[in-house]
Amino acid sequence: MASSILPPEGEALATGWEPDLAPADSLVRQAVLAHASWATDAARRAGKPWYDGDSWAGSVLGDSGPMTNWVIQKQPVDPAEVILDAARQLPNNVPYLFVSPWPTRDLREHGLALAGHPPLMVHLPTTEIVPPATDIDIRQVTDAAGLAEAERVLIEGYPLPELQPFRSGCMYDASFLEGSTVWVGYDGDVPLATSTAHSAAGVTIVENVAVMPAARGRGAGAAITWAATKHHDQPAVLIASDNGQPVYQRLGYLRLERWTVWVRP
Repeated sequence: MASSILPPEGEALATGWEPDLAPADSLVRQAVLAHASWATDAARRAGKPWYDGDSWAGSVLGDSGPMTNWVIQKQPVDPAEVILDAARQLPNNVPYLFVSPWPTRDLREHGLALAGHPPLMVHLPTTEIVPPATDIDIRQVTDAAGLAEAERVLIEGYPLPELQPFRSGCMYDASFLEGSTVWVGYDGDVPLATSTAHSAAGVTIVENVAVMPAARGRGAGAAITWAATKHHDQPAVLIASDNGQPVYQRLGYLRLERWTVWVRP
């Protein structure tokens, strides 16, 4: 009887990670491919080094901090192969984040340090949540001046000490707004919060959420995240930080699975 569930001999069986499989095969696959797009889009538009192949995608935007450079694994292959290939395809003297949707073996022998196993979280467009209230004025960025203010909040509010003191252009090129949407939250004319939405593979990546100390406790983090979450009428996904998880959960985000993040210092 057990043989009745076996497929015909020779039938191709999808694993969910074949390069030619539709992104919508699973929500996790959509999240992986969307993060691959996020990892390369800004560099591609800015004319910086980038690579997008079957098993991984990545780019180099700068040389000062790992948050500027991403390498994301797209298939459950040996991560050591990805690291070695990244050294061939991209400049090999810069820090980067190595993001794997799967658990990995110890990669310290390849010069990486384990950052953790943060959850991938998802918000479905059918989730009914009362929009968060804040006294911060949330505005969509439309020009270079606004983009520079968003970049400053991200670097100083996250914070990213390796990119301080702030220098405009470390993370955002003028072409960034052609591929992603950015918001800044203001108290008067003072920028205090920021977030970004990037749409790819049928989902929205919510990234670069940061709040300055002066805006904390005022609902700014929830409101700025909500703006990015709802910008596109589709599921939204994000890799949550420890500080961000409670905020995202109150917005209706669900923990889907844990990913693995290493850092090349």
